[in-house]
Amino acid sequence: MVSLQPSPCGRLAAAWEVLSQIPDPEVPVISLCELGIVRGLHETAGGLEVVLTPTYSGCPATELIQDDVRAALAAFGEIQITLQRAPAWTTDWISEAGREKLRAYGIAPPGRVLSAEAQPIRLVHRASLNKLACPRCGSEHTEKLSAFGSTACKALYRCLACQEPFEHFKPI
Repeated sequence: MVSLQPSPCGRLAAAWEVLSQIPDPEVPVISLCELGIVRGLHETAGGLEVVLTPTYSGCPATELIQDDVRAALAAFGEIQITLQRAPAWTTDWISEAGREKLRAYGIAPPGRVLSAEAQPIRLVHRASLNKLACPRCGSEHTEKLSAFGSTACKALYRCLACQEPFEHFKPI
């Protein structure tokens, strides 16, 4: 974890740098910022307010994430966490760097959900997942083993080319 002493003029920039180093507790190769759940950062009279949007309302990691943010930003004073549930988090908020880190870690990243018309919700039809590429060898010759992986937000697949199992971060 990066330890920075806040300066008056670069306070928010320094806090963003700290936030960019906090790993997601379920997939530690991607930061909370790369995952897209850190939605805002504001100065307050006694410290900072951090706006978080959980990946889904029942995510069991939400409390741990809040604790990690408070601990990482403790040098900035009082840390207020605001959970913003609308608009709902979408996998479209995962950064390109985050998607590449997921792939390198062995998790197939989600495809884009929003269309050019920016519909608020679009259900992904199963047929669109038939060409899911293996994050290890790149083959699209894959099959779904289970709708649920290690967490509810991932599905379990197997590559029929390299025979390796992998998880797919479900697009929402």
